Amino acid sequence: MSATEAVDRFTTLPDEQTLAATVVALEEHGFSVDVVDDPDEARRVTLARIPHGSSVMTNPSVTLEETGIAEAINGGDSVYESARNKMMALDYATQAQEMKVIAGQAEFSLGSVHAITGEGTLLIASASGSQLASYAWGAANVILVVGAQKLVPTLQAAHERVYQHSLKLEDARAQAAYGQRSRVGKVLEIHQELPGRVHIVLVRRAIGY
Repeated sequence: MSATEAVDRFTTLPDEQTLAATVVALEEHGFSVDVVDDPDEARRVTLARIPHGSSVMTNPSVTLEETGIAEAINGGDSVYESARNKMMALDYATQAQEMKVIAGQAEFSLGSVHAITGEGTLLIASASGSQLASYAWGAANVILVVGAQKLVPTLQAAHERVYQHSLKLEDARAQAAYGQRSRVGKVLEIHQELPGRVHIVLVRRAIGY
């Protein structure tokens, strides 16, 4: 497979039949889903689910940046309690454990995923795993904003998407932003969830990676 073919495979938007079938599969596995048309609607729908004054953690996510959700939570005029701002005010050298508690136990944990399978499984890869604990168990509520190009048919394809597509883009971003390489250190698969905890905002656009 050429590099162009790999990119096309993981950036092409699904047809409506595939999108609808994936939503059904997600709901059967305990996830609630909103399907929206664009990033602005994704931001409005996401913020509408979070009561003002709530503690909210925005995990590292290009999608949250591109939708304006990260700024709405962490900006100076935010109506929310930014767990990220609270965490970043601490000293990692001496307060790392306290930072982990803040990040992992906010009322709302926001982020994205790297792939959603046709069977309704979520897959999230991370270099450090900093966001994975809150997604798996720590946060009372999780909202994941996902571009529809991340829908894949199988779990194998989900893993291939991480290594053949997402990692390459994140590696380039990390080198430009931090001067260091990225890696896949840990991978979380969520196959089933108790209804009401994890909500997915699925965007009919290619957003994030």
